[in-house]
Amino acid sequence: MARLRALVVAVVALFALGPAQVMGEGAQREGVHVAIACGALGIELEMCAEAASQWARETGNTVQIVNTPNSPGDRFQLFVQLLSSQSSDIDVLQIDVVWAGMLQTHLADLSDMREEADAAMFPALVANNLVDGRFVAVPWFTDAGVLYYRKDMLAKYGFTPPETWQDLTRIAAAIQQAEREAGNGRMWGYVFQGKAYEGLTCNALEWVSSYGGGSFLAPDRTFTADNPRAAASLDEAAGWIGTISPRGVLNYDEEASRGVFQTGNAVFMRNWPYAWALAQAESSPIRGKVGVVALPAGPGGESAATLGGWQLAVSRYSKNPEAAKDLVRYLTSAKEQKRRAIKGSVNPTIMALYDDPDVLAANPFFGTLSSAFKNAVARPARPAGARYNQVSDAIWRASYDVLQGDKTGKAAMEDLEEEIARIAYRARWAETKVGQ
Repeated sequence: MARLRALVVAVVALFALGPAQVMGEGAQREGVHVAIACGALGIELEMCAEAASQWARETGNTVQIVNTPNSPGDRFQLFVQLLSSQSSDIDVLQIDVVWAGMLQTHLADLSDMREEADAAMFPALVANNLVDGRFVAVPWFTDAGVLYYRKDMLAKYGFTPPETWQDLTRIAAAIQQAEREAGNGRMWGYVFQGKAYEGLTCNALEWVSSYGGGSFLAPDRTFTADNPRAAASLDEAAGWIGTISPRGVLNYDEEASRGVFQTGNAVFMRNWPYAWALAQAESSPIRGKVGVVALPAGPGGESAATLGGWQLAVSRYSKNPEAAKDLVRYLTSAKEQKRRAIKGSVNPTIMALYDDPDVLAANPFFGTLSSAFKNAVARPARPAGARYNQVSDAIWRASYDVLQGDKTGKAAMEDLEEEIARIAYRARWAETKVGQ
């Protein structure tokens, strides 16, 4: 326990928002202390701190924000270490949509919030957080990959937003060349998340699924990676490296991609909806010059966006579980989700907010996203269960090999299917180990 507490001190910074004076409805007793780990990209941390501070003022409690690593993988490992030691250092945790099953034994049952969630939130998100009959997390905000584009540049050169990946490749190359000939030598056609991490799993799933190539591991645990459409989609993506995308994209995460796009040095960008508010900020060089559309489709396929998003869960080891649950209820309320949508372009999990005039005024493209969230492509977390991290690691490693030029799409997908089969064998999903 002492070692893990030292890890928390070394890896995360704790800062108190201070005691509040007003006792609010739902507070358990005055002076209760709650620590929450929230915020990752853009202004998420700021918005969480604002809302938590308001909750503290209304309830008479104190709240502490735990500033965790930006990398989801690092954050997950930190949570695993803390929860495995039954540490009470963090009461409320912001968890990825794919973590519910992996962490469920350490999470409190939030079934008393289930009825409200069923009535208002996207059913797929609620179902995602039901594990063995327990509602282990409340959907807080959702995500799906979208395509950002420079609408001023497309208009300048007579293009409309791309409907297919082939369209994107052609348009990006044409505008990139024209801009460079005009003196903008730093212009690139397309940036995305090509770094070897979970973000590449999301991008690769979108490419493969848009080609009609499946999702690597089907819901019934059928292995689907090794097919010609999946291979072709990755080969096409590899063709972008060094042509319409800088080689540096192989080290880009969400924020690195946004940095290039927002400084005006890319025509297209794949990212999550959070980047909209930042692109439209008063200090943004591209303010008023950005459009957002669905990601392109593959040949003969359809647009596919990876379902993302984050949930709020309560640690089973919290010393103040009722206050922690009350904070979760406050943060996931319609009022707070609306505020976050308007201020930070954070996609609500409450369906009615996609028809809210104030939300749509701040985020015009939200009106097109509701159906995307209902039909977004899920990562293979449910069939992989506790082995999801291993499956995802295998996916992004195989995809990275193709992007880097070390393997063809066909060879990488053959190897990936064998690796997933080995994971399945070790997890006893399958009876026969590949190669035996």
